[in-house]
Amino acid sequence: MAQVVRGVIARAKGAPVEVVPVVVPEPGPGEAVVRVQACGVCHTDLHYREGGINDEFPFLLGHEAAGVVESVGAGVTEVAPGDFVILNWRAVCGRCRACKRGRPWYCFATHNARQKMTLEDGTELSPALGIGAFAEKTLVAAGQCTKVDPAASPAAAGLLGCGVMAGLGAAINTGQVGRGDSVAVIGCGGVGNAAVVGSRLAGAGTIIAVDVDDRKLATAQRLGATHTVNSRAVDPVEAIRGLTGGNGADVVIEAVGRPETYRQAFYARDLAGTVVLVGVPTPEMKLELPLLDVFGRGGALKSSWYGDCLPERDFPMLIDLYLQGRLDLDAFVSETVPLDGVEEAFARMQRGEVLRSVVVF
Repeated sequence: MAQVVRGVIARAKGAPVEVVPVVVPEPGPGEAVVRVQACGVCHTDLHYREGGINDEFPFLLGHEAAGVVESVGAGVTEVAPGDFVILNWRAVCGRCRACKRGRPWYCFATHNARQKMTLEDGTELSPALGIGAFAEKTLVAAGQCTKVDPAASPAAAGLLGCGVMAGLGAAINTGQVGRGDSVAVIGCGGVGNAAVVGSRLAGAGTIIAVDVDDRKLATAQRLGATHTVNSRAVDPVEAIRGLTGGNGADVVIEAVGRPETYRQAFYARDLAGTVVLVGVPTPEMKLELPLLDVFGRGGALKSSWYGDCLPERDFPMLIDLYLQGRLDLDAFVSETVPLDGVEEAFARMQRGEVLRSVVVF
């Protein structure tokens, strides 16, 4: 039977979020209901509230989450009631041309639950990234649930559902950082600092963190950056070159998503180096580069969507590293807040005061 739970919605563009009753249907074929234990407050949720994703209001916000499967629909074999899972927003189909080529992280037909969660009056809700986890329970496609070791803290584990995985994957999967490589990370919020951690995990020799906020740079240094550059004070391109023998970094990860910082990343890489764009630009942004420079510098210009991750491959491995003490996911949890604390958490996030606020149920 359908259940009524508390959830956080954005009813209209720019309006403060509200905690309201949400109707969660019984799971249908291929679906699962998950009792949410923790959900990170991500910039993407704020983008939804501000109308920066689309205008399909009202939104049920929240997507960076972990919890326990409560019930499953017909045909579900991936997970069972009682499983501790991390939610992901890219349930791969297994049938599209990317999946058939053995590249499921590029799946062109990812899917979500078929049924809709609603308000009590029947108004359909648009779940953020197909998840909607600022709620006591949520309905998702079973393929959006990845079973991991239940010994992990839900507040830390859930962060792999979006931002931390995006940064780790930008370094490890997309940038393919190798032992001894030099890496520069431009933008040291949650995603950028996760890229710092990913570069350290991959064995990078030099890790240069670049930001305009000394607080974020200090955090980057604690997480493994070997050098920091405040780009308000110095030219970051020249600083990165100066720290890499005048050559530029082997891999530059742009975690801001702006044309200005992307150009810095482009010119701060070594010849035949790699630029990875993981920062999310807005639709109106344009980039202009001399085509001769694109040709003459060689290398690779890549974008990283969700860290090019495959949840069933990456989440259990990263949780194992966390439980072994080799990946400090707890360092990304700046604070825990109740369900009615999301609006204030958005404000702290915008002021740069936190890596992640996490709603804990």
